[in-house]
Amino acid sequence: MSLGRSSLVVSLPKHWVKSNALKRGDVVSMAVQRDRSLVVFPGVERKRASKKITLHVDPKKPEVTVVRSIIACYLNGYSGIRLVSKGIFSVAQQKAIRRIVRVLYMRIMESEVKTMYIQTLIDESKASVVSSVRRMHLISSSMCRDAFNSLKGQDATLAKAVYTLDDDVDHFSFFLLRLLRSVALDTALANQLELMPIDCLDYQTLVHRIEHVADHATNIAKNVIMLEGRSQKISDPTLELILTAGNIAFTSYNKAVEAFFSKRVDNSISGGLLSNSLKKLIMQFLNSSFSSKYFNIFSSYILPVIGFLIFSFSNSRI
Repeated sequence: MSLGRSSLVVSLPKHWVKSNALKRGDVVSMAVQRDRSLVVFPGVERKRASKKITLHVDPKKPEVTVVRSIIACYLNGYSGIRLVSKGIFSVAQQKAIRRIVRVLYMRIMESEVKTMYIQTLIDESKASVVSSVRRMHLISSSMCRDAFNSLKGQDATLAKAVYTLDDDVDHFSFFLLRLLRSVALDTALANQLELMPIDCLDYQTLVHRIEHVADHATNIAKNVIMLEGRSQKISDPTLELILTAGNIAFTSYNKAVEAFFSKRVDNSISGGLLSNSLKKLIMQFLNSSFSSKYFNIFSSYILPVIGFLIFSFSNSRI
């Protein structure tokens, strides 16, 4: 309603005023959303309060259970986690807690034999989902490329370097999943990051896919390391076939991510065509592997390794 020549008055629903126990003279605040709609808050708009939780840990509890509990709290938006042991933290539990704290980019603020307080120091309102996903993709893409190169040269040193990069992808994965869950629940945060809650579903799927690609690149590196440990070599014709499949999978993966960000249908279609070529190549390899010409040159150890490699290549795409 207009009031005078230059003022407008917003009328609030009576039941909303009563449910928030507001009275004459109380202050309300407003926030403009991305779609230019207004959100009304009772009282002065408050900053997002940090969530805290206390976890009680049994000294006999396996460390993997403790780690999963910490991850669950982190993904659910808790900024402070206090761990209280019913006795004394075991050495295995302490090591596991310190490792997951590093992975989640958290800090141990207090530490005693029976209690620990860990806290995340990242300001989510200043984060960028798009930038973080792109960086995550760059790491996983470099892992794939180096994993293929280590396989081509059967270079265990390069394979070990690829293996260590998997933790960096996990860092981004946990952080992004936490951020996306927070955005889906917090309209104000979604507005700050210029995201619609529905976007969180697409980004969450993409993050999971990128993490899976990095995991498969790690599997390829593991197999290269195992081959060297057993002084085994893959024959040149077989290696060439495997690397061809890997290059197709790698190209398909990059095109899929590019299609997601560019929102171009032609990129996604070309990625799908590459996937069909990969399937045909895998079938060609499987048929030739069990023919008398190829089967005799493979030891009982190399065949499972090649199977793992082919599986990883076929899944190293979106």
